[in-house]
Amino acid sequence: MTDTMRALLLGRGPEWILDEVPTPTPGPGQVLIRNRASATNNADLPMLAEADPSRGGTGKEAIAGFEYAGEIAAVGPDAGDWRIGDAVMGTFPSAFAEYLVADHRFVLPRPDGLAPEVACALPTALLTEFGALSVAEYKSGQSVLITGATTGIGMIGIQIAKTLGASRVVATTRTAAKKDLLMSLGADAVIVTGEEDLTEAALAATDGKGADVVLDHVAGNTFAHCLPATAVDGHVVNIGRLDGPVSTINLDALSYRHLTVHGVSFGFSRDWETVPILEALRDQVLPAVTRGDIAPVIDSQLDVTSFQQATDRLRSGETVGKIVLVFE
Repeated sequence: MTDTMRALLLGRGPEWILDEVPTPTPGPGQVLIRNRASATNNADLPMLAEADPSRGGTGKEAIAGFEYAGEIAAVGPDAGDWRIGDAVMGTFPSAFAEYLVADHRFVLPRPDGLAPEVACALPTALLTEFGALSVAEYKSGQSVLITGATTGIGMIGIQIAKTLGASRVVATTRTAAKKDLLMSLGADAVIVTGEEDLTEAALAATDGKGADVVLDHVAGNTFAHCLPATAVDGHVVNIGRLDGPVSTINLDALSYRHLTVHGVSFGFSRDWETVPILEALRDQVLPAVTRGDIAPVIDSQLDVTSFQQATDRLRSGETVGKIVLVFE
């Protein structure tokens, strides 16, 4: 282990900067992880822009990224049962670096045989989608509607719902070209929102009942259309806001169907909420990852030195799945 490491920094301008920075040291309750590969997320570009001092941003310098996969390199005091050399993956700040320090409770074991370049594209989606289903009190045999299902986390959501015994998974996409992809991931029905009315199609796909649980990654008008597409006494969970944070809803659909609406954002400061989800995920979801029943869709894999290609690809809006940055 060296005293310095390569890391992608934000806060110096409109782009990430690859630079040498001090290698961190784990403190109490922390582990040091030798990172082999990281995956991009929707939040990466907004955070880059927010820190850009050339365009009114904060200018606060930090290591970018959240998802990683590698091995335990050092263990701080009171850091659980982790041992040096353990294969791990997870989601935690400052992940776009050769080493990162993480709270040991947020680290997941990396299944045997799962390469870091694949594993790094899983943790955020596993936490978010399983967490959303948990908040909605999902039970095996219920139906699930997933909007914006071609997002990186939405595609994992389909697979988790099927793994956990969903009676029917209905997925939405804006374009018919992605319908076959969603069906291949396990969706029982796909609604092309550019061609169909979401509410009518969702009701038709659930025998007129509506979905017991809705995982909404889109918000905006889509959120409003989800309410009458939800079963009586059902749950609607807003996860993402691809169409913006504002929605005008019909309260009759909410009240007369006796719906419960949740908003989720599984942050690292809410350990009392996030840690139990991760613990349950180990038992209920990771075995399916080991079997290969849950796998991420990888858009592209790049060496970290090609990071500009990654940001260009993210900005294009043409990504399907995760972009992986390899630290070797």
